[in-house]
Amino acid sequence: MKKRFKLILLGLLFLNKGIGAQSIETKLQAVMDSIYAANPTSVGILAHVESKDRKLSWSGASGYSDKANNNVLEADQTALIASNTKTYVSATILRLVELGKLNIDQPIAKLLNDKTRMLFEQGGYALESILIKHLLSHTSGVNDFANQEYLDFISNDKSHRWTRDEQLELTIKSGAPLGKPGTGYSYSDANYLLLAEIIENTVNKPFYSAIRELLGYKSLGLKNTWFPTLEKKPKRAKPLAHQYWGKYGWDSKEIDVSVDLYGGGGIACTTKDLSRFAYQLFNAEIIKDPSIFNLIFTEIQTQDEVPSDYYLGLSLYESNGFKAYGHGGFWGTIVLYFPELKTSIAVFVLEKDQRKIRKDIVDLFINLIKS
Repeated sequence: MKKRFKLILLGLLFLNKGIGAQSIETKLQAVMDSIYAANPTSVGILAHVESKDRKLSWSGASGYSDKANNNVLEADQTALIASNTKTYVSATILRLVELGKLNIDQPIAKLLNDKTRMLFEQGGYALESILIKHLLSHTSGVNDFANQEYLDFISNDKSHRWTRDEQLELTIKSGAPLGKPGTGYSYSDANYLLLAEIIENTVNKPFYSAIRELLGYKSLGLKNTWFPTLEKKPKRAKPLAHQYWGKYGWDSKEIDVSVDLYGGGGIACTTKDLSRFAYQLFNAEIIKDPSIFNLIFTEIQTQDEVPSDYYLGLSLYESNGFKAYGHGGFWGTIVLYFPELKTSIAVFVLEKDQRKIRKDIVDLFINLIKS
């Protein structure tokens, strides 16, 4: 904690004295370079800031895209965003609500495949009591397959090609329901695998195609966003950067992407695409009806009364006294939108063990942007 405080203080002094007359873009890059210099084990850092009121759309990079060859990281390089995908899934569900095809208060029983419905009913789940909003907010009582046993399996067989059905079966094998819907908050990727299936059954097409079409990637200019192995890599997209988890000796390039592909995670993109998606989502460019968009802030009051700060595929954050909404991802990614500043920030840290510096970067960026 002391090291982080000193780092932030050093960064603020650097900003105030060292580069005061330079452009905001130059200052943002200098912040990132200074943090990278203090944390070289982070391998590489990518960031993007989108703030139209400030006429700012900036991407930056520091460090390398891999450990082995020390290839310089490029600002428009792509990476896996893992659980940031959940916000895309939530937005897709709300688009279907906007189109009159779903309701977040709808029970999920009749929205699932017969196979999935039978699996979960046999596992002790009362699907008529689980509503779409329970899945979106992780208050469904659905157990999580992504436990320690799952991580150990991946470590022992990194090339295994997982299916969604396999992961849902693991969910049932992982234990009994955690409780009745609305009892408490418990983060579970399985919730979003079920939501992906609901999307497919509602529009009769693969969930990844539905997400692309319903969110309008093309009109939004999201040219470097896709689900690897499920969709073709965009022609102009740069290669995926290596992402690491030193604790387990993991390199994302050595692990089949299917470990986190079917709605709980899965998307690959640039920081620019991720930041712009968040900006466009919060500025009514995706969900036009404000009454529908505001559903994303639905907070389930659980029976245990323990606050989660998690809404529908979205969490509450704070930086320098400003509220922000966004999501983080397993590999060290995060995107935040600051309503008061009308600014979105995406940061990728390529070493998961160093993901704590995401907050330092965001805090220093906000300190620059607010002035």
